[in-house]
Order: sequence, then C-alpha cells, then structure tokens
Amino acid sequence: MTAVTENTVPEQLDLELLNPAFEAADPEKIVAWTAARFGNDAVMWSSFGAESALLLHMATRALPNIRIIMVDTGYLFPETWRHMEQLRQRLNLNVWVYRTQNDPIAYLHQAGEENPTYRKDRDACCGANKNEPMNRAMKELVPKAWLRGIRRDQADTRKAVQFVEWSQRYSAHAISPLLNWGSRVIDAYMKKHDLPYHPLYNEGYASIGCNPLSCTRPITFGEDPRAGRWAGTGKVECGLHLPANNSLDSSRL
Repeated sequence: MTAVTENTVPEQLDLELLNPAFEAADPEKIVAWTAARFGNDAVMWSSFGAESALLLHMATRALPNIRIIMVDTGYLFPETWRHMEQLRQRLNLNVWVYRTQNDPIAYLHQAGEENPTYRKDRDACCGANKNEPMNRAMKELVPKAWLRGIRRDQADTRKAVQFVEWSQRYSAHAISPLLNWGSRVIDAYMKKHDLPYHPLYNEGYASIGCNPLSCTRPITFGEDPRAGRWAGTGKVECGLHLPANNSLDSSRL
C-alpha cells in the first residue's frame, strides 16, 4: 500500500461551487454525495462521544461498510467502550481501533504526570496518545475522504470550517455534514431514529473525551456544552481537526 505524503495531489473538486451549495443542503444529502463520489475510499472518524450515534447512523445508511476509525488513547471512559459496542452491534459497524503506542501507566511516569486524574500538559498527552494514532490510521488506510461530526457552534476554531476541505495533513478531503446543525435539530434526529446518547450524557457530560477531570468533566446548568473539555485552560481542540502546521506535536514524547 502506498504511503500518504504531503506531496500527494488532491482529487480535483470545485470547492468554490460545492461549499456554497452545501450551505443549504441537508446533512444526509452531503453524506449521500460523499458515498457517490468516494465510495469505499471514504472513512469516518468517531469518538463515540455524546451524540456520535447520529453521524454513525447517517453514514452507515449510505455506506454500510464504511471504515470507522476509533482512537484508543488509553484513557477513555469505560462507558465509551460500552457505547461503542452497543452501536457496533446495532448498526453493524466496521470499527477500526487505533491504539496509542504508549503504555498508559508508563506514559504518566515518563511525562511526569503524577496524578492520573489530572494532566499538567494536556497538549503533550493529546499529541502522543490521540493525534499520533490518528495520523497513523490515515497513513495506513489512505482514504480519499473522511467524514467528521464537527459543528460550527462547538468552538470559535470551527466557525470558518467549510463542508468540504482539502486536508494537507491527511492528504484527503475532510467532509463535515453537520456543520450547521445545533442541539435542537440533533436531538430531533436522535429521537426520530431512537438513537442512544453516550451513557454519561444524562450525567451532565455534554462533550466527552478522555477521563481525567482536567480533560472531561460534567457541565453545570447554563454552561456551554464544550465547557467541560479542558476546563479553565482556553484549550478547545484535541488537535485531530487542525491543519498540519497547527496540529499538536505528537513527537514530543
């Protein structure tokens, strides 16, 4: 299999035509376009987080055997694994788990992280244990496109994201069908299709990543749904959705 390089020539798509058209398109139509345009050359990334069932349901209706990348950082909640297995069985998911190359306990010692419930250097942990496995997955699977569930209302870093973008970092088109959806529309879709939220969602975890309290905590009434991620730090991204020149350095440890 040919490795992906930064010199890979992108497939020619008229993004200046596509993106304005997708602004008014239903996400299901964008997923259907992805299936028709890329077929088995498309993959999907899923955190199996709070509302992940929505895009998994939508994607597998168009591409039943789509490869779904799940990154095992070594610090996921047990409930996340339970949720993944529940959805895997219900939707017959083709899940590809890419694990951190670090032993979770050894990493804490090597990084000087004495308290397993807290991270002093969140960027280093995300880089070594989340970004590196994702980079490896994309190099090995060599997709032409990847579906992701990010939305513009989640963070300032996502407000300018387009529905289809060329990712130099992954040498693939990043496709974000849910960009314009908010919580009310998402909730309606989840109810319509009887899709489960993450088990921790009803305990106040509106956005779910790794289990140290410094990385994921429940929110209080009135807080922004993303306030529980890396609370009090100003950090809003794990790095998976950032371009190469801004991604977290996975080689620091």
